[in-house]
Amino acid sequence: MIFDIDMIKEVYAKFPERVEAARKVTGKPLTLAEKILYAHLWDGQTDKAYTRGKSYVDFAPDRVAMQDATAQMALLQFMQSGRKQAAVPSTVHCDHLIQAKIGADKDLQEAINKSSEVFNFLSSVSDKYGIGFWKPGAGIIHQVVLENYAFPGGMMIGTDSHTVNAGGLGMVAIGVGGADAVDVMAGMPWELKFPKLIGVKLTGKMNGWTASKDVILKVAGILTVKGGTGAIVEYFGEGAKSLSATGKGTICNMGAEVGATTSTFGYDDAMERYLRATGRAEVADAANGIREHLTGDDEVYANPEQYFDQVIEINLSELEPHINGPFTPDLATPISKMGEVAKANGWPMDVEWGLIGSCTNSSYEDLTRAQSVAQQAVDKKLKTKSDFGINPGSEQVRYTADRDGILKTFEDLDATIFTNACGPCIGQWARTGADKQEKNTIIHSFNRNFAKRADGNPNTHAFVASPEMVAAIAISGRLDFNPLKDTLTNENGEEILLEEPHGIELPEKGFAVEDSGYQEPAEDGSKVEVKVAEGSERLELLTPFEPWDGKNYTGMKLIIKAKGKCTTDHISMAGPWLRFRGHLDNISNNTLTGAVNAFNDKTDSVKNQLTGEYGPVPKVQRAYKAEGIKTIVVGDHNYGEGSSREHAAMQPRHLGMAVVLVKSFARIHETNLKKQGMLGLTFAKESDYDLIQEDDTFDTVDLDQFAEDKPIHIKITHADGSTDTIKCNHTYNEGQIAWFRAGSALNKIKEDNKK
Repeated sequence: MIFDIDMIKEVYAKFPERVEAARKVTGKPLTLAEKILYAHLWDGQTDKAYTRGKSYVDFAPDRVAMQDATAQMALLQFMQSGRKQAAVPSTVHCDHLIQAKIGADKDLQEAINKSSEVFNFLSSVSDKYGIGFWKPGAGIIHQVVLENYAFPGGMMIGTDSHTVNAGGLGMVAIGVGGADAVDVMAGMPWELKFPKLIGVKLTGKMNGWTASKDVILKVAGILTVKGGTGAIVEYFGEGAKSLSATGKGTICNMGAEVGATTSTFGYDDAMERYLRATGRAEVADAANGIREHLTGDDEVYANPEQYFDQVIEINLSELEPHINGPFTPDLATPISKMGEVAKANGWPMDVEWGLIGSCTNSSYEDLTRAQSVAQQAVDKKLKTKSDFGINPGSEQVRYTADRDGILKTFEDLDATIFTNACGPCIGQWARTGADKQEKNTIIHSFNRNFAKRADGNPNTHAFVASPEMVAAIAISGRLDFNPLKDTLTNENGEEILLEEPHGIELPEKGFAVEDSGYQEPAEDGSKVEVKVAEGSERLELLTPFEPWDGKNYTGMKLIIKAKGKCTTDHISMAGPWLRFRGHLDNISNNTLTGAVNAFNDKTDSVKNQLTGEYGPVPKVQRAYKAEGIKTIVVGDHNYGEGSSREHAAMQPRHLGMAVVLVKSFARIHETNLKKQGMLGLTFAKESDYDLIQEDDTFDTVDLDQFAEDKPIHIKITHADGSTDTIKCNHTYNEGQIAWFRAGSALNKIKEDNKK
């Protein structure tokens, strides 16, 4: 089944003329990213050039994708928009609410038992509003999108930061908060600051133990977790063409870990092969019709320094396998150095688990490369030292891999085959013994490895590597094992050197599946009843946020001064809290509980200025809210790094936090704050962070004159009566200020729909 082929053909019909118009207005050759952006302007008029990193531009994305954890809040908001049907093709994928514990079948049934009301709600609201619904067990959103919906040259937004995975098929696919998705589904333009451009030139060709994953692990080490912020990363060169489509997807997927808006590759033979293998020959034929426009212009790739804001060059022939971590995805270590680096840092050498899967590395090719290593352990009588866990990316991948004997190899090593879902990658892992919080090491092929993310244990040292490297390390049970040169002793006492892994790009017998898990929406949803149980702990209809009264904020108290890394996991933890993603008040009880208080180096312990006592962040905040006192959050660099979850903005807003003042923001989180009517500011002078004291009171001086490009000043009154007035910058434009005035972007949409 080919989804939305008419929409795709319509995009392609307009693409050449819009690209040519963009060349004229910019007066230069174009990168692929620029072609896609200019081809998707909201008004369709390519009549002016936009300034990278400065111009706010309205776009018209082709489609929207939502996963079950974020879809709840997105659709609860969409229900208030007044629309009878989603304005663009949209889908919901149930992949986050399934906990990995025993194995696929039992875990899936347990998830259905526990979350049936959420799944029923998502199914019914999808049915009503013309949204495609993928049932629990159908697969991980980004793998399912790559198999069914992604197409070269398209633009998509999704309510998950790893939406960028679709760049593996040449899309500009961007992770957003649910409020952005609501805009697009409601037929409104989607706004984005025109991104800067980072070019990554890939030369040579991978060999041996090196995999596509190692490209992005290397790039993460170069750019760091914030080096790609505000930019699209575009890969090109002969090395890029040598990679499979799913390999490209892996690289784009982890681009979220460098803060990139998205990443993408030009259309090539590998993408065409993947489209045809996944039953989309008609899409491939249509793409071939405008092939020259679905990649960057030759001049751009010949002289990249003239057209990109930054250029990185990587020779795949010389690239060494990497292992990144622990606790951050940008700490990159070549395999040849891992032993000495791990020893110097005191990282636990024994590896307790090897986990393969997640949206990053769960394709057929990924599983075959890991299997080629695992099969050696079976054939050469090697005993696996670590526990093994496998998450196939989709039911299509699982069914095909099972048919071809791939899963049996892992089962022969006593691996646990988990459900086609995110599982441990997002903290949905009931790991035995994690509650003891013992210091230990795991290795996985996921994308993120923040403290506590996989199993809730802050002392779990999680390392990121390719699936084949995960398999090798898990077989050896040692973090310092280098399969390129180290041997293992088998049951017969023989020294075994593992052979280089090999993979199968696409199944020789083709993909197969009995039940993909897709549910077509009703043709007429007007009579479909959306299911929200009265008194539910999981779902709660939303009450609009109050509009701004146009006055300065006065008498604000400090709720927390966050020290160091404060990701969306710290602001709104996942794991067991996922069950409350559709109930704003209940999930707000985890707000900022993972952030470190700069005044006592503790988490979830802040001072209540009304009583002088310390307590959990949500409890203290609710006490302030009960007294009508607004509060301010102060943070460090790259505040809101990580997942796109808008709950990290909605929860503080719901609890009465009014201002977030930080050294710098992660892109998606800053937008989410704006969408929810919060004031997101940055220190004009970073050292002013040090002025903030625990008992301070804050007043905005000139918020009543809120305007584009005009700084806002905050007066800080200290406990001793002394004051400091600091300058704060913001990036709000006039449209975003209108959201703020209305109380939220959704409030503004409703206002506009009434006109």
